[in-house]
Amino acid sequence: MTPATISEIKSALSLLSQKELIALCVKLAGFRKENKQLLTYILFEADDPALFIKNAKEEISSIFAQASSNMYLAKKTYRKALKTVTDYIRFSGNKTIEVELLIHFCHCMNNSGNSIHQYPVTSNMYNRQISKIEKALQSLHEDLQYDYSGKVETLKDIGKPKGYY
Repeated sequence: MTPATISEIKSALSLLSQKELIALCVKLAGFRKENKQLLTYILFEADDPALFIKNAKEEISSIFAQASSNMYLAKKTYRKALKTVTDYIRFSGNKTIEVELLIHFCHCMNNSGNSIHQYPVTSNMYNRQISKIEKALQSLHEDLQYDYSGKVETLKDIGKPKGYY
């Protein structure tokens, strides 16, 4: 089956009654966890971005609390946390939320107790998030850029590889 374009879907939805739209949304939410999460965000959390950020940070921190000292298992935990962050960023579509969550992810990664900069996979993961933060910062207002730039510089300094002795 070839999916319809967004404009075709929009025009078809405009012809439906309110009851039919509700039934469609409930049916859509039943198919995938992401659909349900997106509807939850739109209906309950989009009104209060500060609360959304707080809840997201708590969930990310709880994922990092499960990180193992074994680097193989820790990398899997980091990926799980990063997927959660990515989902939240996609749901919100807000650059400020993106910057906040990515900064929190990097802080959690640094504070996980593992030497993330000793391993190329984790070091690259960390550096990619820093570059995503910088890219998102460019689209924010100048005042917000200034507010976040200090945090980003701190993260960059932590992320620089230290010399081996």
